[in-house]
Amino acid sequence: MSLSLDKLRLLRRQAGDATPAPARAPATQTAAGAGADNVGAADADLHTGQPGAALPTAANDARARAPAPASVFAWVEQEIRHKPTGAAAAGSALPAPAPALRRPDVGGLHRLLGLRDRGAGQAARPRANAQDRHVPGEEIAPGLFLIESFLPQAIPTEPLSLAFAKRDGEAVQPQDLLFFDTETTGLAGGTGTRAFMIGAADWHRDAARGDGLRIRQLLMTTMAAETAMLGEFARWLRPTTVFSSYNGRCYDAPLLKTRYRLARQRCPITPLDHVDLLFPTRRRYRGTWENCRLGTIERQLLQIVRDDDLPGSEAPAAWLNYLRGGSAVNLRRVADHNHQDVVTLSLLMQRLVAEERRERETLALADGPVPARTGR
Repeated sequence: MSLSLDKLRLLRRQAGDATPAPARAPATQTAAGAGADNVGAADADLHTGQPGAALPTAANDARARAPAPASVFAWVEQEIRHKPTGAAAAGSALPAPAPALRRPDVGGLHRLLGLRDRGAGQAARPRANAQDRHVPGEEIAPGLFLIESFLPQAIPTEPLSLAFAKRDGEAVQPQDLLFFDTETTGLAGGTGTRAFMIGAADWHRDAARGDGLRIRQLLMTTMAAETAMLGEFARWLRPTTVFSSYNGRCYDAPLLKTRYRLARQRCPITPLDHVDLLFPTRRRYRGTWENCRLGTIERQLLQIVRDDDLPGSEAPAAWLNYLRGGSAVNLRRVADHNHQDVVTLSLLMQRLVAEERRERETLALADGPVPARTGR
């Protein structure tokens, strides 16, 4: 690509380079001046486009005597001025020796190309396409993370009646309840569907933090971590554990049972009791709101409004995107969504128990003995 002096001066002005151009050597009739005249003629030929007769040896001598340029633009201009053209270039038998120049200032060139200079003490900025791969929790096995949190609150002091679930005369101890929910790779079910996250909450008495709701979540970041996740979840269960979920009896529990069988592990879910809150909620509130989804129940019944919640339907895409090397931002949002789900289950259980007790007390008062009428 050819570069004229006019174009070079325009580039220098755009880049803010104020280095003065080297003065042109005056033409004389001495032996050294003949070389300078040839250089001047070559410079004129650059503008006119006519071939010059400059000798390459004289041009090299003049270039060697020229002072070192102060910027990369001055260096380019000096090269243009002393470049042999026309017949001189054609008749040059020997390559021109490289001039001994100082290292050119690349700052102006960087400004010209739109690059930002980095100081010696300035840290390199992260790449624009760098992915956020941070996964919350602690890695307890290769590819398996445990996320724990604790909400201080009072533990119910009395057994919770299951009359709201049409199980009259039955009750469950609060600390035996395990509220759980899974996040899966799809909603179709079958052997191809996996649970990549299991969330569980239970009332727990901690020696340091006191009474409260303990939330534990297992998140696997590789396919190979499923065996470890199923084994860890089984260790959370006791013979007296009672599951509580929202449509978990029809979806979450059968899915986990299938994964235990495929992993050739003993299924710890089958022998345990299960209280599904979806069906009593539907019986009580059907027709009251547009639907009985857990999000609707939260908003209308429990007055809970989620901020920046990721819909459960987007959870499979968030996990698969992470496995393919994508960002973990939406995966953390899935963990927040799952966390709120199990907390909501504990609140919904207490609300259903309280509503059933209130109704029974109201009916008992309405069906009480009629006071005797006294005559005159």
